[in-house]
Amino acid sequence: MSLLARPAVASFAARMMQRAFSLAGRRAGGPGSTASWLQRLPEFPRHTRELTIPTSVAPAPAVVHMPGSPEGAPPPVHVNFHGGGYVMPGAEMDDALCRCLTAEAGVAVINVDYVVAPQHPFPAPPRQAYEVVRWVAEHGAEQGWDGSRLTVGGQSAGGGLAAAVARQAFEEGGPSIALQVLHYPPLDLATGARDKRAAIARPMLRPWMADVFDSAYVPDPRRRSDRLVSPAGAADTVDLTGIAPAFVITAEYDLLRAEGGRYAERLDRAGALVAHHDVPKADHGYDLKDSEAARQVYALIADHVRRATRAGADADG
Repeated sequence: MSLLARPAVASFAARMMQRAFSLAGRRAGGPGSTASWLQRLPEFPRHTRELTIPTSVAPAPAVVHMPGSPEGAPPPVHVNFHGGGYVMPGAEMDDALCRCLTAEAGVAVINVDYVVAPQHPFPAPPRQAYEVVRWVAEHGAEQGWDGSRLTVGGQSAGGGLAAAVARQAFEEGGPSIALQVLHYPPLDLATGARDKRAAIARPMLRPWMADVFDSAYVPDPRRRSDRLVSPAGAADTVDLTGIAPAFVITAEYDLLRAEGGRYAERLDRAGALVAHHDVPKADHGYDLKDSEAARQVYALIADHVRRATRAGADADG
């Protein structure tokens, strides 16, 4: 076991990473600042309001992106969970994605600032995420969206949370989710990063990062086989027939590509895979650095979200 894999050390390292991220966010206009994230993909307008969603874990702050000129019936709703190894905050990193989905798919987007480890280790984040989605489904009439036409999604750790939300909805009888979007998600923490292989020698995700993230998020290695942590792991063999349909996106050079592919195959066997798209010559988090690649993949996500929510409206009609 590496030093960084020890829970106490990982917890300390994670807190230092959080502090550095917070300092970067306060730099006016610099790389990694909040303003820099809000300025990405400026062709997509921003119409937002803030919201706090009650959960049994902790109140969840969120930014609500609404279509600019709503007409007729309330729009469908998409709940987004950001990345960051279950440790880093930073919902603002996904602001461009949320604006794109609102503009291109015609949905309200709830961008959630969920609790993170080590302050809130597993199982707090997936439970809070599920309760957020359940609240969104139940309170659409008062908030201005149609909670019966609901999709969820996330990038990296957020994709893992979206998968965990879909699993809890599957097990607990709802809410009904028209689509889960899993964008380069970690889906097998039971397998150590040193036992995973990427297509390039030095992928963006390094073993030391996984040591910090995994040990801060799930300090007890025995719990990393849990279905809400590792649905692509060998221990989870439940039949997923009936789980929410999924659009899985992996990146060719990503250390997490194989587990995303395995989960896509598992969902396909259960009749729940809408599509699996592998982004060529891309590594983990590519969309946060490459605006053109982001535009292309965000457009694909918007298309799948639009079709899923439109199918729900057609079925109701």
